[in-house]
Amino acid sequence: MGDSEDDWLAVKPKEPLPSQCCGSGCKPCIYDIYQKELEQWEEAKTKKDGSLLTRKQQQSSNSELTPETFTAFIISSVDQLTEDTYQYKFELPGSSSLGLSLGQHIVLRGLVNGLEVQRAYTPITPVNTEGYFEVLIKCYEDGLMSQYIKSWKEGDSVFWRGPFGGFPYTANQYGELLMLASGTGLAPMLPILQHVTENEDDETFVTLVGCFKNFENIYMKSLLQEQSRFWNVRAFYVLSQECSLENLPWSFQENTHIGRINENLIKGMVNTCRRQPFVLICGSVTFSEDMKRCLKAVGLKEDLYFIF
Repeated sequence: MGDSEDDWLAVKPKEPLPSQCCGSGCKPCIYDIYQKELEQWEEAKTKKDGSLLTRKQQQSSNSELTPETFTAFIISSVDQLTEDTYQYKFELPGSSSLGLSLGQHIVLRGLVNGLEVQRAYTPITPVNTEGYFEVLIKCYEDGLMSQYIKSWKEGDSVFWRGPFGGFPYTANQYGELLMLASGTGLAPMLPILQHVTENEDDETFVTLVGCFKNFENIYMKSLLQEQSRFWNVRAFYVLSQECSLENLPWSFQENTHIGRINENLIKGMVNTCRRQPFVLICGSVTFSEDMKRCLKAVGLKEDLYFIF
C-alpha cells in the first residue's frame, strides 16, 4: 500500500457505534475487537508495513462459530409461536454442533436502515444437538433489531458470532435448581433442564417457574410438559393477565398461579424445594432486579443465585 496519510486513513478501523454493542458483557466485545485492530493498524503505520494489516475478516462463511468474526448461518425454518414470538431453526453442516457449553449466548448482527445493530440470544437446543440450532426471539413493535428479524424467511443467511458467557455446571453440583424465567428468559433454562434429564446419573431436582402474560403465551408447552414427566422435574406457571384457572387445560390448572410473581410465591417455591436450591434467573432487567430483591427477602444469599 502507499505511504500517504490518506492511504493509511482509508484502512484505519472504524470505532463501533453504540448500536453495535449488544450490552451483554461479551468477551471479546465489539469494542475489544476494535481496540485490537486499532493497535494492529498503529503498529503497521509506524513500521510502514501494510502486510501487518492482514487480520481476520469481519465475517466468514465456513459455518464455524467464532467470538471474533461473524459467520453466516442459513435459516431452515420459521415457526411463529405467539403473536410476537418466533422460533428460528438454523442449519449446521453435516453432523456438526454449534459447540456451546451450558448457558452460553451468541450475538446476532442486523442491518436496519443502514445502521448496524447487535443483540445477544441463547439457543434453546441442547448443547450437543447436531446438524442445527434453534433460537427463540420476541419481536418488539418499535425494536430496531425486531424490524430486521421480522423480515427473515426460510433460506436467508444470518450472521452470528460467539459463544459468550455461560453457566458452569457439572452433574449433581447442586441439590436443586430453581429456575425463574420470564418470557423468552426461558431460553437459557431449556438446554440446562434437558442436560439434567438426559443424564441418568444426574439426580439434581429442577423446579422451573415460567412467568407469562397468559396461557397462550407459554412457549414450548409440549417440551415443558414432556420434561415435567421426569421424576426430578416440576414446572409451575405464573400468568399475569389470565382471568381464571378454569380456562386452562386440567393438566395445567394445578401448577399455575394467576397474578404476578412476588415474594410470597417465591418463598413458597423455595420452601417446597426438596433440597437447598440454587436459583437461575433470566428475564428483563426489571424482572431480574425484582427476583434478586425477593430472594434476599426470603433469606437466600447472593452466592446461591445466578443471573443470565
